[in-house]
Amino acid sequence: MRHGKKFNHLGRKVGHRKALLANMACSLIKHKRIQTTLAKAKALRKYIEPLLTKAKNNTTHSRRTVFGYLQDKDSVRELFDEVSDKIATRPGGYTRILKLGFRFGDGAEMAMIELVDYNENLLKSDSKSGKRRRTRRGGRKKAQDNSADNVTNNENSTEE
Repeated sequence: MRHGKKFNHLGRKVGHRKALLANMACSLIKHKRIQTTLAKAKALRKYIEPLLTKAKNNTTHSRRTVFGYLQDKDSVRELFDEVSDKIATRPGGYTRILKLGFRFGDGAEMAMIELVDYNENLLKSDSKSGKRRRTRRGGRKKAQDNSADNVTNNENSTEE
């Protein structure tokens, strides 16, 4: 029975699941964004967030601990050198999962998981301070109608 066991087994045995998550974590660190199924993305988020938190403390012990999970020197080096600098001030939530729809072959729900601080397009749009807000009731249209009414009222008053 699986009472109280909350993580997703992903239809794999322990060794295969650990290797899968380690490889996906290495790919995410190297490429900053990967496309996979939604279930694997959610499992990867639980796997990699503690590693990213540990990478903020650049000590030999934390490097060896992270290497024990990832087993890839290049990924560990990039994680501690580049990624940890970007996420140093963030208190958590280092990854973002975006749903992409369904896969054509088997109908699996696809998702993109990315490191939050590496999406330059989204960072540019967030940095705008004078962002416009639009209302659902059409406040802009009403303002244009009022100005058009004022113009017609002014024309009518000048004719009289």
